[in-house]
Amino acid sequence: MNGRRATIKDVATRAGVSIATVSNVFSGSKPVNADLRARVEKAARELSYQVDRAASQLRSGHAKVIGVLVPDLDDVFFTSLVSRLEVKAREDGYDVIVASSRDDPELEKSRLRALLGWRPSGLVAVPCTDTVPQILADEAHRLPMVLADRVVSEGAFADTVTIDNREAGEIAARHLTAMGHRDVVIAASHLAIAPIRERVRGADTFLRNATGRPATVVELGSNGERGAEIFAHWLDRHERPTAVLALTNVTTLAVLSALAARKVEMPAQVSIIGFDDYAWMSARKTALTAIRQPVDEMARAIWSRLRARIDGDEAAPQPIELKTSLQIRDSVRDLAAAPDGVAALPADRDEDPARPGPEAVH
Repeated sequence: MNGRRATIKDVATRAGVSIATVSNVFSGSKPVNADLRARVEKAARELSYQVDRAASQLRSGHAKVIGVLVPDLDDVFFTSLVSRLEVKAREDGYDVIVASSRDDPELEKSRLRALLGWRPSGLVAVPCTDTVPQILADEAHRLPMVLADRVVSEGAFADTVTIDNREAGEIAARHLTAMGHRDVVIAASHLAIAPIRERVRGADTFLRNATGRPATVVELGSNGERGAEIFAHWLDRHERPTAVLALTNVTTLAVLSALAARKVEMPAQVSIIGFDDYAWMSARKTALTAIRQPVDEMARAIWSRLRARIDGDEAAPQPIELKTSLQIRDSVRDLAAAPDGVAALPADRDEDPARPGPEAVH
């Protein structure tokens, strides 16, 4: 190519197809049969051809790009959500651009301006605080968007997809009390975030009603290493609880790290319920009982609402609230099953949703 950049015409010539076919392959605007698509993609690779998104946008006035803003890409929950959204977007011919606010409201504004500079077809935003950035409210009348996870659905100016956070806390507390636990510590991340406050409220209300005792809440932040230090410091200065309920996957790791550093055995000395339920939680000597968020269902709901808005749906903002479930494994000791609070450690098992009694709670 004599050093010049390959064009769409070059790709069409090498693949032996029309320019329109090449355009359809990369834009997704029209279906292309598998053989032609393979020929075009092979030619593009051989020519190191890159789609000129800016030029395409100028011609069409519409970019098949979706912006996604999350608070922290170090958090497995957000990377899992982004990954699933990328799959959904690709199936419909859209590219995804991802930005992280690093839990910083000022950086959040900057990242949003950068995403909006692409003039995307739509936007998915997980705000880093309870206060949704004004820039999103200003854009809501013209830009299809969905707000997810860290949002208050009531009165929202856009569609929202959240979980029933209060019920999630209650589910965990119900299981702990059924297993005989009365002295419970809740490991929260940031109480300034509404979903975390709701999880605390659900757990604490159930514990108060069931045992007459409130939970102790320890705020660990969103950094795992720093959270472990904070929890270890708390352990050194307080009587050890019988159980800990961690409200995010990061606080779950922080609690486990702090207990390991103090050589505290789980569940013989302290029981734990984690949050989010990733593979590492069951790939352990003592598999973790955990609250599972429906990440796949969240991604489907977010993409469904965003596509509806892109396609012209002008109905009032729709709040979608999804349910969590409890995955019962080995990390909660049964203090209620034996005299004097001494119980044998449970055998390895996963939850059977059909099992009656507290272990089947969802």
